[in-house]
Amino acid sequence: MNSKMMVGAWTKFRSNISEEDKRVFNNAMEGLMGVNYEPVAVATQVVEGTNYRFFCNSQVVRPDSFNEASMVTIWRRPNGDTEITNISNIE
Repeated sequence: MNSKMMVGAWTKFRSNISEEDKRVFNNAMEGLMGVNYEPVAVATQVVEGTNYRFFCNSQVVRPDSFNEASMVTIWRRPNGDTEITNISNIE
């Protein structure tokens, strides 16, 4: 984490998604069905735990569906557990 970053402030989005970011994303998304989400950028916010905002390509799991853009927000608690707090389509 950048030492100049303020607690509670969001980082800028970055496209180099780390292995840890991927683990958080995959853990939170486990068992979610109906839409495939592929993260392409991530921003983080240090709070009680860490919030993650993943900018994703998304596609409903059905023939001939279109790619869309979505924002997936995940909270990783201090104990490491993850929870999806919001998923929204970007128009």
